[in-house]
Amino acid sequence: MSDFSKLAINQFTTLHQWSLPQAIEGYARHGVHAIGIVRDKLHEVGVAAARQSLRDHQMKVTSHCVGGLLTDSDPQRFQANLQDTRRAIDEAAELGAECLVFVAGGLPEGSKDLPAARVRCLEGLADVLPYAAQAGVTLALEPLHPMICAFRSCLSTLSQANDWIEELDAGPELGIVVDVYHVWWDPNLEHELQRAAGRIVSFHVCDWLMNTTDLRLDRGMMGDGVIDIGRIRRLVEATGYAGYREVEIFSERNWWQRDPDEVVSITKARYLSDVLGQP
Repeated sequence: MSDFSKLAINQFTTLHQWSLPQAIEGYARHGVHAIGIVRDKLHEVGVAAARQSLRDHQMKVTSHCVGGLLTDSDPQRFQANLQDTRRAIDEAAELGAECLVFVAGGLPEGSKDLPAARVRCLEGLADVLPYAAQAGVTLALEPLHPMICAFRSCLSTLSQANDWIEELDAGPELGIVVDVYHVWWDPNLEHELQRAAGRIVSFHVCDWLMNTTDLRLDRGMMGDGVIDIGRIRRLVEATGYAGYREVEIFSERNWWQRDPDEVVSITKARYLSDVLGQP
């Protein structure tokens, strides 16, 4: 029998088709009992209702998305984003999420000072880490592809993520998300994964389309693109990571237009063939 015990589906995969309760019920109906939660969808129903739905369907929360975005040069907006990240930490704690995905943030409007943006993010991260530790929540740094550095994340490589953890001398309250979409191209990937051993707290999969039309919102289903997902999975798991493999697909032109039950069925099939390498 096919084993889906370590398959998780991030709610982004069916973002436009299902509300959070619908996604929880739908994934569970397909035998998938782990979900990555999107904050906007959580706020539509509230934490209490979400927790009840999770309990009713025996659903594990693998990730809560997202906190961070701590690069703003305006002091008031910077403090507002810090406070929002603290709220996200509280939500992750209430949901029992394995981690809160932390996205650094890009360049402030009108700025070209990338080093300053990184300094601000590190300052903000240092500020919220004790709060996360007290709440029992792991912040998971997610390096994003360099092509979206300007508008989404000044943290672009696994090397940077490893450096930040070491610079902050962080404990278990800070880890790393490895998303194949963002790291597959890195010539230092194998070395940096080895360096990240013990720090990887979440592993996300999808595919990079050769003819992609949008750098964020045109991801492919596993097997439709150019990423050797099986190889990266093996490298990640060789570090000792034994957690969920979380499917996360942003897809305006394709998968967000499809019937969500069809999306989940195809996800399960591709998980077996292109993530696990089963015939």
